[in-house]
Amino acid sequence: MTEEKEMKKEEKSFATISVKSFVSVVVILVTMIAICGVLSLFVPQGHFLRNADGEIIAGTFVQTEAQGLSFWKIITAPVRVFFVEGSLTIIMICLFLLIMSGVFNLLDKTNGIKAIMNKIVKKFDKKKRLVICITILFFMLFGSLFGLFEELVTLLPFITLFMLSLGFDTMTGLGVCMLAACFGFSAAITNPFSVGIASSFAGISTLSGVWLRIIFFFITYGVVCWFIFSHIRKITKNPEKSYTYEMDKEKRQNLEFSGELTEKDNKVFKVYMVFFIVQLVALVLIASIRAISGFAIPILSVTFLVGGIISGLLVCEEKKKVFAYLGKGALSMLPAVALIALASSVNLVMTESGIIDTLMNTVINFLDGKSVFVAVLFIYLFILVLQIFIGSASAKIFLIMPILLPICQVIGLSPNLLILVYCMADGFSDMILPTNPVLLIGLSMSNISYGKWVKWTWKIQVAMLAVSLLVLFFGVQIGF
Repeated sequence: MTEEKEMKKEEKSFATISVKSFVSVVVILVTMIAICGVLSLFVPQGHFLRNADGEIIAGTFVQTEAQGLSFWKIITAPVRVFFVEGSLTIIMICLFLLIMSGVFNLLDKTNGIKAIMNKIVKKFDKKKRLVICITILFFMLFGSLFGLFEELVTLLPFITLFMLSLGFDTMTGLGVCMLAACFGFSAAITNPFSVGIASSFAGISTLSGVWLRIIFFFITYGVVCWFIFSHIRKITKNPEKSYTYEMDKEKRQNLEFSGELTEKDNKVFKVYMVFFIVQLVALVLIASIRAISGFAIPILSVTFLVGGIISGLLVCEEKKKVFAYLGKGALSMLPAVALIALASSVNLVMTESGIIDTLMNTVINFLDGKSVFVAVLFIYLFILVLQIFIGSASAKIFLIMPILLPICQVIGLSPNLLILVYCMADGFSDMILPTNPVLLIGLSMSNISYGKWVKWTWKIQVAMLAVSLLVLFFGVQIGF
């Protein structure tokens, strides 16, 4: 029986994507690409003039007739995203995902997960609620202070298995790691990729208006804790209510915890703990040194790959298997690469059809002359819609801040409040939009369908929408 389990473990990769999960997201993304293609036939094209830095020059919008994007450009978009301008980012994200998947598969097959989980569970078994609160705060602070989100996904498999070891489920792992990191990024205090760049555009200090952002951060932290603990209470009373009940039963069996670790297990534990400490140091250095912050994904890819290979060679008796495990883990994530290509294609089709600038100009004209309260609401909705097509926080800032800042000055909306609006509208929806590659990566690695994720998170999305609007209207009222 033991040999049969080992054979199954050898065959099955650490992170696999179910056919149902893959197909459901593909249908959604293909539909969105088709809709964007159809819109190009009816929505007039337009463009703003831009300066040498790529910034939009206000008042230069020129509109032409709708010409439509050719059919071949629409159907080849998932391939062309890897060859157009700015494709290097997409390529690096895909490589990063493949490397990460391969390394965690190696970690699993060499019993690294079993050894680490066994040690940690013994230490924190009686402090589960405290562990949840600290884990959420850790990921939120890294997102809020340093703008780390994609990079923290490297820890998702580890955190998920940690939560399983404490008696929770896969959804809890996704919540305390990926969801918390994203919500921390959105409840930004000094996030250099949103607050930092936007403050530079506005000519103000990054710490200007920080007091309200700090208050909003802790309100968001409270909402996330409430959401996670509500889920934990539900699955504690009835474990079968977990969306991942059957899958988690199998995962827990594979962990095969025992009372004591063998000498070999202790060696595996020490080697992989050093590996994770190195990754943590890399994260801190990336967050602290601005000169290398723009190379976060390449740096983490290299440290993960090199560190993973060295660790694997130190603990694996059959050295050739190290590379076999890495290869199988990477291959299991190829469907996720396809999903990222499709998600990026939505933005490519919109950009090439000339619709984005037209949409932006329409909204900006609508805001002219409106009250501050109405302007705040529509700027929020405008950024929310733009978020569907442009996931990058910094890219949207360069796109819209040069135009929105002068308009906000005219209608009496302060730069501090505009930055707060931007952070709120830019980030939280990342955890529900199927065009966000990080969400697709997280769900793929956890083998969770997009439909289940939406069913699980819609309440916290509604809650954060309500909280965000209340805080924004409070800011308008006090003249923030």
